[in-house]
Order: sequence, then structure tokens, then C-alpha cells
Amino acid sequence: MHPALSIVFFTTASGAGFALLFLLGLGVPLGLLPRNPWFGFASLAMAVGLAAAGLVSSAFHLGRPERAWRAFSQWRSSWLSREGVMSVLTLGCTAVFGIGWVFFGVTGGVVGLFGFFAAALALATIACTAMIYASLKPIHQWHNRWTLPNYFAIGLASGFLLLDLLARFWLLWPIAIPILTLVAVAIAWWSKETYWRFADTTSAPSTVESATALGRRGRVRMLEPPHTEANYLLQEMGFRIARKHAGRLRAIVRIAGFALPLALTLVALLASPGVGIVAAVIAVASAALGFVVERWLFFAEAKHTVTLYYGAEAV
Repeated sequence: MHPALSIVFFTTASGAGFALLFLLGLGVPLGLLPRNPWFGFASLAMAVGLAAAGLVSSAFHLGRPERAWRAFSQWRSSWLSREGVMSVLTLGCTAVFGIGWVFFGVTGGVVGLFGFFAAALALATIACTAMIYASLKPIHQWHNRWTLPNYFAIGLASGFLLLDLLARFWLLWPIAIPILTLVAVAIAWWSKETYWRFADTTSAPSTVESATALGRRGRVRMLEPPHTEANYLLQEMGFRIARKHAGRLRAIVRIAGFALPLALTLVALLASPGVGIVAAVIAVASAALGFVVERWLFFAEAKHTVTLYYGAEAV
């Protein structure tokens, strides 16, 4: 599939933003995170900013962005519509939680309850984003059991890395947060490697024989291509990336998205507060690069079954 930059940014930024909202909505009412109003302002501003920027960027992928509001009406059948509904509900609950926390210094009671609501809805939003792709049966690299866990794992890894950075300005020696960050990034790495192994070793059940219903006559091969030049289907759904380039990009994801954030978070855990902040900043920047490349590959390596009609033997 052709990777649109607006969708790449949307899925990475909104995933990080909603994951951070989940951690804040759950951790602050339970007393696991600083309750300082300035911490609330900074962390919620970052979370909402990332989530909103991602959602806005997704509209630019539409042919008529001014009609994006109509997507909300199809929530009964469309995961895209459900994502829009869930995101609005999440931001609404976050507004109540944020006002109570930042302006009134209250994190318990009704305000804390809205924090829990925001956390649950943030997770649901990430799930809806993943299901937009996991529900597409013609694309084997998306329609599998690993797509949803990968979105959760990488989103939470992003959220924990951001939380670890922000908390260091209010906690002198944070211990639990960086340890949980190490666990989250390690799980995300394992999940991504498992997904890649699955994508490399399996293919869709559809073949050119089943697609043309000529399999009973023997092996089917194309005599001539249906078009003399690439058409829209091939440009959008038959996008190809060379194996050597995919290998190099996966190496960037492994190093920038997982290995460096793990090493830098460990340094931040053991070093002095000043060094810890610098290490956490670099860890976030490195992960941002790695996760953008990871999401670009998620789209670029996907193959639509329509390419079986254009010479592909398997997808």
C-alpha cells in the first residue's frame, strides 16, 4: 500500500497522545503520578496536542477534508467513524479531568472518575485506530492477530517515554516510571519482531488461482498485463518496496525505535537528574524517528489481493 505521510503522522502522533492520556487518567487519580497542577498542564497539553494534531492530519488524506464531519454518522459499521466518536468522547472527559486538576487542584472524586473515563476511552480510541486496518480482509499484513497488539504496544511505549521525560521535571529520582518504560519498550520490540516474523513467513489464503477461479485447470499465470502502464490501483494498492530497503528500514526501527530508547532510559534511570533529563529527551526523539519509520513500513509492506490480477503470485 502507498504510505501517505498524513496517515503515518496520524497513527504515530495520535497513538502517543492517547496512550499518554491513558497513563495520566489512570495514574493521577490513583496517586501514582505527581498531582502538581503545572505537571498536569504540561502533560495534558502534550497529550492533547499530539492526539489532536494526529486527528487533524488524517483529514488531509480525504478527497474532501471539509466533509470529514460526516464520518461520525457511520459509527454502526465503520471503525473510522468509531475512532472519531471515541476520540471526541476521550477529549471531552479529558477536558473535565484537566480543568479540575489544573485549575482547582482536584484529582479525586468526580474529577478522578472522569480521569478513569478518559483513560478507558483513550484505549478504546487506539483500538479503533488499529481495527481500521485489522478489519480489512484483502490485506493479509493487516488482517491478522498481531495488528491490534502492535498498535497498543507501540502506543504505550510512546506514552511511557513521554511520561518519563515529563515526570523528571517534577520528580527528583523517578524509579517506577523508567522501569515501566523499559518494560513497555521491550514488549513493543518483541511485539514488532513477532509481527514481522508472521508477515515474512505467511501469505494470504488467496492466490491467483483462487482469484480467477481457474485453479481446477492447473497453475495460472498471466499472459499479458491488463494495462500498459501503472494505474491508480497499482499506485495505491500495489506499492512495492525493495527487499534491501525494507531490511535497512527495519534496522532503523530496531535501533532508533527500540534499542536506543532502552539504553537511554536505563542511563536516565541510573544517572543524575540533569543527565537523566538529557537522556530522556534523546530517547523520545530517537523513538519518534523509529516509530515513524515503523509505521511507514507498516503501510509500505502491505499487499492488497487486487495485485493478484496484475501478476502477483501471492500476497
